[in-house]
Amino acid sequence: MQSPTRTLLIACGALGREVAALRRANGWSSFDVRCLPALLHNRPERIAPAVRAAIRAGRGRYERMFVLYGDCGTGGALDAVLREEGVERLPGAHCYEFFATAPVFAQLSEAEPGTFYLTDFLLRHFRRLVVQELGLDRHPELAGEYFRHYRRLVYLSQAATDAHIEQARAIAVDFGFSFEHRRTGYGELGTRLTALAGSAALAGTAAPQTQERTWPA
Repeated sequence: MQSPTRTLLIACGALGREVAALRRANGWSSFDVRCLPALLHNRPERIAPAVRAAIRAGRGRYERMFVLYGDCGTGGALDAVLREEGVERLPGAHCYEFFATAPVFAQLSEAEPGTFYLTDFLLRHFRRLVVQELGLDRHPELAGEYFRHYRRLVYLSQAATDAHIEQARAIAVDFGFSFEHRRTGYGELGTRLTALAGSAALAGTAAPQTQERTWPA
C-alpha cells in the first residue's frame, strides 16, 4: 500500500526520460510515475481507456493523480474520461504544444502549416517510430506521398546536444525540408510539475528549480 500523501503521475511513455530528468534535477521524491506505452499513439482510441485503468488502479493508494498527456489524437475522449474521474492533465493538444507553449506553437503553425515536429524522444526513436512504422525502410518512395504537404522540420528540443541538433538537421535534409531548431526545455511539463511539487501537500520543502539542464542521451 502506497502512502496516501504521494502523487501518481500517469505519463505517456514518450515523456518518461524528461519526467525522470526533472525529478532528479529538483529532488522530487514524492512523485511516483507510471508510464503507459508510447506506441499507444499509433492507436489513439486506446489512450483514454488505458489512462482510466491506470487512474482506477491508483484510486485509494494516492492522495493525488495527474496525467501527463495532451489530447494526443483522442478527439476529446481523454478529457471526457478525466472529467468523469476528477483528474487533470497537461494543457494542449500534444507534446509539441506543451513543450513549445501554446503561443509559440500557434506562431509556428501559422508561419508554416506544413511543419513536421521532432522532440528529443521522437528524434531518439525516429527510425523505429517513423521510418519502420511507415514502411519507409522497405518502400522509400512512399515518403513523397506521406510528406507531400510538408515543407519544414522544427526540432523542439528539451536537452539537446550539438550531435542531436545535427541529427535532426540531417533528417530534414533527407526529406527535403527546411530546418529550424527551438530549444524549448520542458515547457508546461516543468511548469505543472513544479506547481504540483510546491503545493500544500509538499509544504515545508524547498522550492524546486526548473532551469533547463542537459542530461545524457
